[in-house]
Amino acid sequence: MYNGNERLFVINIFSKPYIITITTMINEQVQQKIKRRSVTSVDRREKLSRREFIKEYIEPGIPVILTDAVQSWGALDKISPKFFKDNYGHYTKEVKGVTYTFAEFMDLMVASTEEKPCPYPFNLNIENYFPELMKDIRPEVVFGKIDRVNHPLLPRFMMRGTDVYEFFLGGAGSAFPFLHIDALFLHNQATQLYGTKDFIIYPPEQAIFFYPSKENPKHSPINVLNPDYDKYPLFKEAQPLRVTLKKGETLIFPSGWWHYTQMYGPSISMGRVHLNAEYWNMYVADESREWKERSKIVGNLVYLYGKVLGKVMDLQEIFV
Repeated sequence: MYNGNERLFVINIFSKPYIITITTMINEQVQQKIKRRSVTSVDRREKLSRREFIKEYIEPGIPVILTDAVQSWGALDKISPKFFKDNYGHYTKEVKGVTYTFAEFMDLMVASTEEKPCPYPFNLNIENYFPELMKDIRPEVVFGKIDRVNHPLLPRFMMRGTDVYEFFLGGAGSAFPFLHIDALFLHNQATQLYGTKDFIIYPPEQAIFFYPSKENPKHSPINVLNPDYDKYPLFKEAQPLRVTLKKGETLIFPSGWWHYTQMYGPSISMGRVHLNAEYWNMYVADESREWKERSKIVGNLVYLYGKVLGKVMDLQEIFV
C-alpha cells in the first residue's frame, strides 16, 4: 500500500513549474473525490435531459455511457473502412515515420491481427481532413450550459495542443497502452461509429499510482499491458474500470480521468473535447503554458484574454 511519503515523492521529482501543475491537479482531484460517489462500474443511460446529465455526471465528475445521444447522426450509416477507401483513398497519413494512403491503411486495418496489428495511432482531424462530414456528427452532445469550446469568442488557436474533433481508426491488436489524461484539462467524448472499442479508465485520485512523467505530467511512462512492477510498484494499487463501447454509444469521461484503449477488430470512433466552467481556469493556465513555449508575450496575452472570456461566459450561463 502507498503512504503520504510516497505521494510527496511522486510530486517532488518535478521541477517547480510541474510542481505547481501537479499540485493544482491533485487539489482539484481531491475536491472531485469529495463530491463523487464511489464508482465501481460505468452507467449506461438513455433519455437523459441535459440538466440531468450535468447534475448526475458532469458536476460530480463521473463517467457515463449514453446509449441514445447520437441516434440521428448521419455518420452511423456512413462511416466505415469501405467509405474512407472509396471516397478518400488517395489521402495520405504518416504514422511513425511511414506514409500510408487511406486505401492502404483501410486494407491493413481490416486485416489487422493481434500478432500483426495495423499502424497505430491513426487519428484524423475532422475539421481539417473532412469538413464536409461535420454535418454527420450533429447534433452535438454538450457538457455545460453552453458549448464553450465552440463559443464564437474562443478562436481555435486557443485549442493549441489538441484537436477538437477527431476520427480514431484501428484494428485487432491496436492499443495505446500508456495511461494519460487529455490535454488542457478538457473533458472527453468518445462516440463509436464502427465496430467496438475498449476503454480502460481510472479516476483522478489514482494519479499517484501512475508516476506521471516530468516532461508531461498528464502522461504515465508505464506500459499497462506489460507493467514493470519493480520500477513502478504503486501501479499494483490501481483499480481500473473497463468498458466496451458499441456502435452508436457515447462514452463521456470528465477531465482528470486516466485512460487507455484497446481494439479487437476494425474500429472507428469519433472523439471530441469539451470544456465547462469548473475547469475553465485550469484550461486557461495550461493553454497559456502551451503558448509560452513559443512566446512569453503571446502566452501572457492568451492568459489574460482567457480569464476575461471566462467571466463573459459565466455571465452568459446565468441566463441559460
